[in-house]
Amino acid sequence: MWYAILALDNDNSLEARKAARAAHLARLQQLLDQGRLLLAGPFPKIDAEDPGPAGFEGSLIIAEFEDLEAARAWAQADPYVSAGVYREVGVRPFRKTLP
Repeated sequence: MWYAILALDNDNSLEARKAARAAHLARLQQLLDQGRLLLAGPFPKIDAEDPGPAGFEGSLIIAEFEDLEAARAWAQADPYVSAGVYREVGVRPFRKTLP
């Protein structure tokens, strides 16, 4: 089943986000390689593709997991959690309808 992982950043976490980005992306790449990643990306703090020093305010990941517990465990093991980027991480079942 698909699960939506919605994470919100701590204030002033841009430098920590940059430092942990490679490890974060490597985990997402593993999901993609396994055909389990529907989409992933950050929420810019400003209305811009590249927010520069304004940074980001969170992320959305929609991926396939065996169950809710597995999705939560994967989300909590994210490098952005251990690096202090995320202040809150929520996981919910997601039913893809379109496209």
